[in-house]
Amino acid sequence: MERVSTRRWYDRIDDTVILGALPFRSITPKLLEEENVRGVVSMNEDFELRYWVTSKEEWEKCGVKFLQLSTTDIFETPCQEKLQRGVQFIQSFEGTGHSVYVHCKAGRTRSATLVGCYLMQRYQWTPQKTVDLLRQKRPHILLHYAQWEALHTYFNKNVAAALESGDPPVIGSSPG
Repeated sequence: MERVSTRRWYDRIDDTVILGALPFRSITPKLLEEENVRGVVSMNEDFELRYWVTSKEEWEKCGVKFLQLSTTDIFETPCQEKLQRGVQFIQSFEGTGHSVYVHCKAGRTRSATLVGCYLMQRYQWTPQKTVDLLRQKRPHILLHYAQWEALHTYFNKNVAAALESGDPPVIGSSPG
């Protein structure tokens, strides 16, 4: 028996973030017009962005800010410095009415790790609560031990103290 599955190319996670696969040129108009994307974070290496994908220059011509945080697929997780840079980039769009498209090749592992860190920071969630929401919004995310470890490290360095002090989340309401 053959398994049939339908995976969406991208999924809205909250009012700021869309998590997805490579943004092929064919979907760029939809991202700009329907999703109001004005920021893109690519977790891809240069060679993954060579063909069919909207380039940094093309994004910038459309008025979209672009940040590349090159991370090797499958064998690596983004380092903490890249995760912090990515979260700060995404945070710069909070409350603006604009969206940030965060992607890797399939929108399952590298980009999901960054989006998880952003969600923990914004909503002061634990890694488990964050991944539960991500799986609800994008069921085919794939986090291995290294990605879980990165989420826990980010949480411990950036979120845990705020949770212990009872400080409220910075902006917005929960996307749940």
